[in-house]
Parts: sequence; structure tokens; C-alpha cells
Amino acid sequence: MRPGLFPVVRAGAVSPAVGLVVVCLGTLVVPFDSAVNVAFPDIVRGFGLPIPAIQWVIIAYTLTYAALMLVFGRIGDMLGYRRIFLLGCGWSFVAFLLCAAAPSFAWLIGARVLQGVGAALVLSCGAALVTGLYPESQRTRILGIYTMLFGLGGALGPLLAGLLVAQWGWPAVFWARAPLALFAFALGWTLPAASARAQHERFDAAGAALLVLAISALLLTLNQLRDIEQNAIGVVAGGVLAVLSSAGFIWRELHTPQPILELRFFRDADFSLANAAQTALNMAAFAVLLLVPFYLDRFSGLPVPAQGAILAASNSGVMLAAPLAGRWASAIPPRRLALFGAAAMAIGQGLIGTTGAHPDLPLLAAAMFLQGSGLGLFQVAYFDIATVTIPREARGVAGSLVMMTRTVGVVTGATVLMLIFQALRGTALHAGAADQAAFLSGFQGAFRLSAVIPVLIALAMLLRGWARRDA
Repeated sequence: MRPGLFPVVRAGAVSPAVGLVVVCLGTLVVPFDSAVNVAFPDIVRGFGLPIPAIQWVIIAYTLTYAALMLVFGRIGDMLGYRRIFLLGCGWSFVAFLLCAAAPSFAWLIGARVLQGVGAALVLSCGAALVTGLYPESQRTRILGIYTMLFGLGGALGPLLAGLLVAQWGWPAVFWARAPLALFAFALGWTLPAASARAQHERFDAAGAALLVLAISALLLTLNQLRDIEQNAIGVVAGGVLAVLSSAGFIWRELHTPQPILELRFFRDADFSLANAAQTALNMAAFAVLLLVPFYLDRFSGLPVPAQGAILAASNSGVMLAAPLAGRWASAIPPRRLALFGAAAMAIGQGLIGTTGAHPDLPLLAAAMFLQGSGLGLFQVAYFDIATVTIPREARGVAGSLVMMTRTVGVVTGATVLMLIFQALRGTALHAGAADQAAFLSGFQGAFRLSAVIPVLIALAMLLRGWARRDA
């Protein structure tokens, strides 16, 4: 074992439990970004924007952190995770204040880019930090707690945002998170420091640039697919750029001694399947946040706060299942746990697709809870597979890979699922269906097709033998 390879706790450092709380506080500001969606109408009114312009509030943030996470994970592996985490918390504090103070929409978009940088810094090393606080025997349990955060933030964000926006307007969804980031920054200095390894390794700047370009081009191209008739040239150009930069990144990583990401891990068919499943399942899961709010608005007859409570059922499932998965991992192998998660998702998505014009709201909430529980089980299992496959000294890259594939899945789902919904709804309208019936046709069809994705993933897992006791 090489000296300086793993974190070394300094005298006087906080206990592992306190360190876990510190990292969780810093990380929680990222999933709390679900609050921004609630503020969209107020932002549109505040800046006098056309509604389609609001998409750039999401694109500027999501594209930035998705493109940078793996790069920052690699830097964290070299320089120490605490440094990157502290930088991310401090950076996020400033970015939140800049977002809240935005005097123009252009300022807000620029500040959202900066917020994306902060999110990438925090997420790239969060998993590596929390698993480094505990013995390896407790790794999966800690990853379960860490995964639970994303369900917690996703569930609480919209609920808190409704109160904040009603009282103080859209800037509140940004400045309200600034104290949390500052508090995590102040406490983060007590986290264990790691010996820097930069003197032993070189940073692959060319590979990093190609990776950022590839992910940025991919996500922008996916976003433009919604208006392909008006943006055909841009879609083609973006697609070509994404393919060429991806090919360049792969070539670079195969020919450099110290790459951003060791592509040899993907020769393992099970590891490749786990990564593909992470992207595909998150794509399917986004149907809930994308389409269910519109369904509840049209058919539930509930006030907005009650609609938000039902919408939180999916993230509540993630919150409950993630820590349970961490505990069950001692008795259930991660591949079997991943299979169970995909199967639960398939059932939940399919049940949501049966909802009609007179909704059974308890059944709908239960189906969403089951879907979220399946996603929580799978994500903890995938986290475990990734952190076992990739060496411990590259745990920043491992954690970043988990987050990056999740984000790519979500962005892909936002585009593909909306295209499916619009196509099915349009077909029903052309066939003479009323607006409500056409909406239901698109909604049910999109969910049924999205349920096919976890079914196919589960079948692939079965063919790979993931149902075996020793899987």
C-alpha cells in the first residue's frame, strides 16, 4: 500500500457521525434546487420573459455541473476531497447570493452557471468524503444515507419553496440556501484532510476539455430536440460535435497513462450494464416530476399544497428505501438489490400509467412511492457497484460517475418523455379526441412506455445472472 493513499484523520478532527452531518449539510443544497421549479412563474413575471426562456435557468445549471463533475472528482482524488468540498461550499454560498441579487435575466443565467460549478465541486467529492469517514465494512450503509439526501431535498424543496416564494418572491429560493452552504463551509474545516498526491500524478487537461465538450454538446443537443423543426441545423451540428468529442475523449483516455476515467473498467459487462441502467432508470423516473404535476393540476381538484404533498411521494420512497438498502446490503448482494429496484420501478411506473380521468389519489401516491422506492434501492446498489469496481484511491471519480450518469438520464428523460407525450397527445387530438382525453392518452402512453425501460433493464440483469444469491 502506497503511503498517503487514503485519508488520514488529524488529531482533533470531528467524529465520523459529525463529519457525515457536515457533508450532508453541504450536499443538501444541491437537491434543494427542486425549489427553483416552483419559482419559475415568479421569475417569468419578474423579468417579463416569454415562458420558453425559463428553460435556460435549468440548462445553465444542469449542463454546468454535469459536464464538470468527473473532472472535479479526478482533481479531488489528486488534491484531497476536503479541499474540493470546501471550495464547493464557499463557491455555492457566493453563487446563491449572486442569483438572489440578479438585476437582469442575463445576470441570473450567469449566476446559475456559477451555481452549477459549486454543485459539481460538492457532488464530486461528497461520496468519497462520507465513505472515507467510516470503515469499508460500513460503506454501503453510509452510501444509503448519502443517497437518502437526494430524496429528502427533492421532497422538501418544492414544499419550502411555496412558502418562500409567497412571502419573499423568487430570490428567496436562492438566498435561503446560502446560510446552509456557509455553515457547511465553516464546519468543513474539521473534516479529515487527505495527503495530496498531485506530485505523483498529472492531470489530463486535454481529456478533461474533451469530456466537458462532449457532455455539454450532448445535453444541449438533447434540449434542442424539442424544437427540431426550427433547430434542425443546430441539432445536427451539436450531435456531430458530441460524437467527435466523445470519440476524442475515448481515444485520449486509452492513450494517456493517468486518465480522467479508466475506461478499462467498462470491459466488465456487469459494470457497463450498471452504468447504462443508472442512466436509463433515471430517464424513466423523471416522468413523475415532468408529467404528474400537469395531471394533478387538471384532474385532482386539489389545492397546490396538497398536489405538492402527493408529488413528494416518489422522493419519499427514495428517502425510505435508500437507508434500508444500505442496511440490507449485508445480506443481499448489490446486483440482486439493483434487480429488485428495477422491478419495483417497473411496477410503479406501470401503475401510474393506469390512472384515468377520475384518479384514485391514494393508489396514485402508493404507485409513486413504489416507483421512488425502487429507484432508491437501485441507486444505492449502483453506488456500491461503482465504488467496489473503481479503486478506492479514485473514489472521487467513482462518486462523480454515479452523479453524472444520473444527471444525463434526467436531462434525456426531460426531452424524450416530453416528445413522447406530445406525439401521443397530438395523435389523439388529430383523431378528434377532446383536450382532456388527448392529455390522458399522452400521459398514460408516456408512462407505459417509460415502464418498459425498467422491464428491459431487469431482463438484462436476469440474463447476466444478477438474481443469483452470490450476484
